[in-house]
Amino acid sequence: MKIILAEHFGMCFGVRDAIAEAERLAAVGPLTILGELVHNPVVRERLRGRGVHEGSLTEAPTNGGAAQVMITAHGASDAKRRAWREAGHAVADGTCPLVHRAHEQLRRLVAAGYFPVLVGQRGHVEVLGLTGDFPGAIVIEETAHVDALPESETRIGVISQTTQPLTRVFALVEAIRQARPAADVKFCDTVCQPTKNRQAALQKLLADCDTIVVVGGNQSNNTRQLAETARAAGRRAFHIERPEELCEEWLVGAENVGLTAGTSTLKETVAAVHTRLLQITHAVGAGS
Repeated sequence: MKIILAEHFGMCFGVRDAIAEAERLAAVGPLTILGELVHNPVVRERLRGRGVHEGSLTEAPTNGGAAQVMITAHGASDAKRRAWREAGHAVADGTCPLVHRAHEQLRRLVAAGYFPVLVGQRGHVEVLGLTGDFPGAIVIEETAHVDALPESETRIGVISQTTQPLTRVFALVEAIRQARPAADVKFCDTVCQPTKNRQAALQKLLADCDTIVVVGGNQSNNTRQLAETARAAGRRAFHIERPEELCEEWLVGAENVGLTAGTSTLKETVAAVHTRLLQITHAVGAGS
């Protein structure tokens, strides 16, 4: 059994910087992350070990009525940012710069008179942050949701959640154009480059591998998308959070196993999974 590591995998710069800032702030005083800094349990456990608390403002330790809090890497609406600061809290911003860019693109579209549409996972914290300042915005996760677009809108501005598969985004934008042929549909590509790199690297793995192992949090959108893409291509795909979750029987008969990871996955975790795969390879070889 051969193990092939993806050309691009694991933690992106936005997540890395958010974690570093959280650890720096926690070393100075009590810090509450307003939600999950990243969707990865291994990372969150590490942060808790360094004194970082996750929760809401009502749970945050205060000093004279104010709290040191931090926005997650997924971002937040401007309305929430203002509310937190006006309440007197010290607000650190862990938002990924590429999520900030998506917010700016949406603001520009709305300012130019376009009706706001977001391609993404409904209910995801990044999506909620992006649409939070535009209550009328429509979120499209699948083709059926296109029907929710108001018939009266003749100018439609579309962006995407940063971690969506680019092929899905293009397909849904085309579905919007087909459904509203008379409308001016303006699309701004806000899928982040690290996500694109990992998706492209996965395609290379799919050309050579019969089995794919994807490492990352179960709640991580971009990690799930990697596993779903591999399954859709007809490969056996296993999404795990930790190396101990790997089962030897999963890999019986596998010849080439591709290994990749989502953008919130620590390199140490990927390395540990790689080591576990090597152990399984030797065990299977010895058994044969």
